[in-house]
Amino acid sequence: MGKYRHWLVMSVVFSAVCWATISDGLFTDAFFTQMSQRYGVNKVDDFVDWRETISDGHNIDDYERLLLANKFANERIEFKSDLDHWHKLDYWATPIESLGSGSGDCEDYAIFKYMTLIAMGMEEHKLRLMYVRALTYDEPHMVLIYFETPSSLPLVLDNLNRKVLSANRRPDLKPIYSFNGQGLWLAKAHGLGSSKPDSKGTNDWSSLMQRIENGE
Repeated sequence: MGKYRHWLVMSVVFSAVCWATISDGLFTDAFFTQMSQRYGVNKVDDFVDWRETISDGHNIDDYERLLLANKFANERIEFKSDLDHWHKLDYWATPIESLGSGSGDCEDYAIFKYMTLIAMGMEEHKLRLMYVRALTYDEPHMVLIYFETPSSLPLVLDNLNRKVLSANRRPDLKPIYSFNGQGLWLAKAHGLGSSKPDSKGTNDWSSLMQRIENGE
């Protein structure tokens, strides 16, 4: 691995860890004032509820956290394509942008759930964002997957099927690859994951993390 690629992966890991720290001090009076100015006073309640959801997540087990984060994101964010929403072919929104605008595509749902769970205190190595092919629609799609242990069958958090289900109960998804702040994995059809990380494909993730740290 070259020096640049090593730095990139390490910076992404650091940024993901920072999100848990940032979220602890995120919800200040100044933050809510800024959200009111940016997204309108009617959106402040969504951010208050997000704060309470994260707080509640600190005191429950992993499975309950998954249910809570999945339900919150699916109920508060309406699906909208990047082209319609951001007038771009591809745009990864920060959790603040997704909740504030009230809209997002599949990647934005997955990212929002991922960051919410990290803020709740979930260990990052248990989570991966996964690119799949949604066979029902014959379209590329992104979901969030959770591994209780490295050898466990993963659970899938999705915006198409809103139930948290094990991977073997989602035959409609064909895995392509998965990643988190620690790297990228080529997917295996049965486990929706592999044990070999790589640094490829993290540019969008690194950019997203930088924008989160900048408060976007």
